Amino acid sequence: MAGIEHIKVEPDEAGMRLDRWFKIHYPGLGFGQLQKLLRSGQVRVDGGRVKTDARVQPGQMVRVPPLDVDAKGPKSGPIAGKDLRNSGDAELLARMLLHEDDKVFVLNKPAGLAVQGGSGVARHIDKMLEAWTSKKGEKPRLVHRLDRDTSGVLVVARTRGAAQKLTAAFRERDTKKTYWSLVKGVPRKREDKISTWLVKEPTIDGDRMRIAKHGEEGADHAVSFYRVIETAAQRLSWLEMEPYTGRTHQLRVHALHIGHPIIGDPKYFIDDPNWDFPGGVQKRLHLHARHIDIPHPNGGRLKVTAPLPPHMVQTWNLLGFDQDYGGDDGE
Repeated sequence: MAGIEHIKVEPDEAGMRLDRWFKIHYPGLGFGQLQKLLRSGQVRVDGGRVKTDARVQPGQMVRVPPLDVDAKGPKSGPIAGKDLRNSGDAELLARMLLHEDDKVFVLNKPAGLAVQGGSGVARHIDKMLEAWTSKKGEKPRLVHRLDRDTSGVLVVARTRGAAQKLTAAFRERDTKKTYWSLVKGVPRKREDKISTWLVKEPTIDGDRMRIAKHGEEGADHAVSFYRVIETAAQRLSWLEMEPYTGRTHQLRVHALHIGHPIIGDPKYFIDDPNWDFPGGVQKRLHLHARHIDIPHPNGGRLKVTAPLPPHMVQTWNLLGFDQDYGGDDGE
């Protein structure tokens, strides 16, 4: 049992409820235990007494008395930016792990971590997976990808045979991928289908997708579905989005196409002098692969849900959105 600790609240944790903060840092501490510690003043924030629903802010110091729980085991909850910089490959992969069996790993990819290598990419999951090479010398294989700034569910095959079956499921669209996003404004239709043609064009900031003209060479058909889960003061909307096709940046371009770009999108969110960016919301991409439903290589279907990343937890807390309201699988 450790002595008294004073733990600094990280920028990623801004606006987080104190009970959620403890759940992440001390997963073994029960809610009732925490309430007793708060009532007796053993847990304090910046030296003052607080309640479980208090919101913590970066730089605050949380006083933690000796606890008869293991805080040194694997953390639960989202991975912060400092973890990406300071953790080894095997440790970080273990922190991301949502599901494991003999054929499949499912990870919760943090925002800001690339899936594959490329220009200017120093660290990426494909390389990190070498840390999980089996005793037979088989390295786990990627079967799909997420944009670097998109967080959430990433399926990885443990064997060559599993990779073939999972890749086929994605190619044949026998998967259901559900994303959560926060967009500017409120769509006129509460739910709709978006169908366009997309084409890639190079820019000084890298490749960018745009809506193609009729019959334009090199264009691919893209279909997405969305529904509005909740809104905030007619200025922001929490959308559930489902890509039927799997084109590059598809959901991001489609959100822009309907006039409601995703908050914090560095490529597709265009600044509007008549619209103020919400205070307290980080300018990071608010797009998260929340849930996947895919055929398992051994038969049946695998369904996995990923918790939100820290910057989206902060925004959901700020706007008063209930993460449980959307449902684990968006259904």
